[in-house]
Amino acid sequence: MDILNLPLFAAAALVFASVLAGLYSARIGFSFLLVFLFAGLLAGEDGPGGYVFNDVRMSFWVGNVALAVILLDGGLRTRFSTFRTGLKPAALLATLGVALTACLTALAGMAMLDLPWGPALLLGAIVGSTDAAAVFALLTRSGVTLNERVASTLEIESGVNDPMAVYLTIGMIGLLSAGSATAALPGQQAFAVLALTFVEQFGWGTAIGAVSGLACAELLRQVAARDAGGGVLALLLTAAGLSVFAGTGWLGGSGFLAVYLFGLIVANRAAAAAAPALSALDGYAWLAQAGMFVLLGLLATPTRLLPELLPALGVALVLMFIARPLAVALCLRPFRFSVRETTFIAWVGLRGAVPIVLAMFPLLAGTPHAVLLFDVAFVVVLTSLLVQGGTIGWLAQRLGVALPDSQDERATRAIFRDFDLDPRLPVGEVCAFYGLPRPEDASLPVAAWMERAIGRPPVVGDAVPLGAAVLAVRALEPDGRIARVGLGLSG
Repeated sequence: MDILNLPLFAAAALVFASVLAGLYSARIGFSFLLVFLFAGLLAGEDGPGGYVFNDVRMSFWVGNVALAVILLDGGLRTRFSTFRTGLKPAALLATLGVALTACLTALAGMAMLDLPWGPALLLGAIVGSTDAAAVFALLTRSGVTLNERVASTLEIESGVNDPMAVYLTIGMIGLLSAGSATAALPGQQAFAVLALTFVEQFGWGTAIGAVSGLACAELLRQVAARDAGGGVLALLLTAAGLSVFAGTGWLGGSGFLAVYLFGLIVANRAAAAAAPALSALDGYAWLAQAGMFVLLGLLATPTRLLPELLPALGVALVLMFIARPLAVALCLRPFRFSVRETTFIAWVGLRGAVPIVLAMFPLLAGTPHAVLLFDVAFVVVLTSLLVQGGTIGWLAQRLGVALPDSQDERATRAIFRDFDLDPRLPVGEVCAFYGLPRPEDASLPVAAWMERAIGRPPVVGDAVPLGAAVLAVRALEPDGRIARVGLGLSG
């Protein structure tokens, strides 16, 4: 029985120690996910554990299954109401934003790692998307409540940008791999094949995710009526989600997009039936994250990273401080995000398990520079989680994109102002009472005037200047209209 007991004891003890350490480290702003990654490094061949692990295929399989579970859990916790403010900007970030980030990062790869343009673009594709596991986990544990526009944009982007990164990665591998069908085609035909692959990935992913989500929502309502427990429902949803993920991939679509849409539709079409399963699914998602990051830590070899450590750090810094911010600024410009909101969204471009899992694609395909790309992706992830992951809560407070704690009277007054106004009052009457300059359209109710001035779907915490005063959104109606308004006077 030693063939069972010893490996099981070692794996369980490693995860137990990692979870325990993570619970304490999270209090000081240290990323929970980093603890699992470091646990794998310590147990690996360069650490005290000395365990030699190089099974790329097993890591690839476990990583994809874990990401499917994490995306399923994220979809089940996303409400359609968040699409009011976050869908359009998140969709642009998840497509054009990923492509722009990949291209800009590729330039850094060419300059700092002396990579040819092809492998450099492959590197950009690998690290181009944000990671759902990292974003969901750190937003939950950051200790702050973000305003709806920022939170929904980040959540939706991280949930749906993986398909673009997978598509770019597979496309570049097809162009670079000797003997592949795509590489053998003339230039125009090769790009036509890539365009068709893009349509298949997103088309099949959207169609299968939506149809299966609608079907499972109906099934879940019937099963829940039979008094099925939360644990059984969670197991049913997980099995269904993994089936959707695998089936979509088998048909040539994006399993990542399909499983996220599947969870999203199930949760919103059968919310009451799915609610009892969320607690157990949260445990599944954390188990998936723990196993995935421990395994990825085991797969990495720190001593192999040393010769290219400084150039790899340079790529990571360019990604964090140049590529991601430029891509975010360009994509969010049409949606009138404030400078502070744009800055925060750019900073929460966390890289986690997705780049490392994508970096296994070249290893399996045998493309040029595959080992180097994996090592650089690992450094990028480690740097992102260390630098960005530990500063999310602090930066949200400094930039003013976090809503105040209800017990903090000073912060509440700073955001929501001192006086509570009736949003139905004409804005002209408010200006006359407080001695403020009369604006255009003074006959409009305060709420309607603010909505026009904001120029996008309002969220709680939005502020509009009115002469020497500031009007703030204190609450919204269920349909997104302004329900309560605060007024503050300067001086």
